[in-house]
Amino acid sequence: MKTLVGRRAPSFTAQAVQGAKIIPDFSLDQYLNQKHVVFFFYPKDFTFVCPTELHSFEQNRQAFEERNVALVGCSTDTEYSHWAWLQMPKKQGGIEGVNYPIVADTNKTIAENFGVLAGDYAVDEEDNLQANGELVAYRGLFLIDKAGIVQHQVINNMPLGRSVQETLRMVDALQHFEQYGEVCPMDWHRGQQAMDPNHEGVSKYLASN
Repeated sequence: MKTLVGRRAPSFTAQAVQGAKIIPDFSLDQYLNQKHVVFFFYPKDFTFVCPTELHSFEQNRQAFEERNVALVGCSTDTEYSHWAWLQMPKKQGGIEGVNYPIVADTNKTIAENFGVLAGDYAVDEEDNLQANGELVAYRGLFLIDKAGIVQHQVINNMPLGRSVQETLRMVDALQHFEQYGEVCPMDWHRGQQAMDPNHEGVSKYLASN
C-alpha cells in the first residue's frame, strides 16, 4: 500500500460507538468542509498500550476541539466490544470516559483501505478479503484536512505507542500553513517563526535562528 498523503481519504460507512450510544451509519464524510480530522487505528480492545492512547486523546480532546479537529478512533473489533470496553472503568483497564467516536471495522475493509491491516491475508478478484488467522490494525494515524485529503500519516507497530502532543503539533503546522502559506521547519511549534516558501524566506529564517 502506497502512502495516502496527498490523496483523498478512503470513504466508508460503518457502525461506531460514542459513549453509550451505537451509531449505525458513521462516516468521516460528515466532516467534509467542516472540520479537520484525526483518524487513528489501534490494534484491539481490552489490551494494554491501546487504552493509554485512547485516554490520552480524550485528555487532550479539548485542545483538538479548540482547533476545530474531530477525533475518531477505529479498530477491527465489533461495536459490541467497543461498547463493553467503554463501560469498563479506567482503573480496571477500560476506557470509560472516552467521548469521541470509535469505529467498528468488523469486516476489516477500512483498515485494509487505509493500509494498516496486519496479518496474513489477500484480496481476491472480487475484492473479498481472504484471511489466514487473526487480522488487526497497526497503530495508524491520519490527519485529514477539510477537503478530505490526507496531509499526514504515521504507522507504528503494535508495541509502539504514539505521541498525542506530536499529533497536535502536526495539526498546528498544517493549520498555520493553510492560514498563512508559510512552511514549518523541523520541531516547529505554534507561535514560533515559520518561513516563506522561497529562497529569500528560507535565508531570512536561517539568519534569525
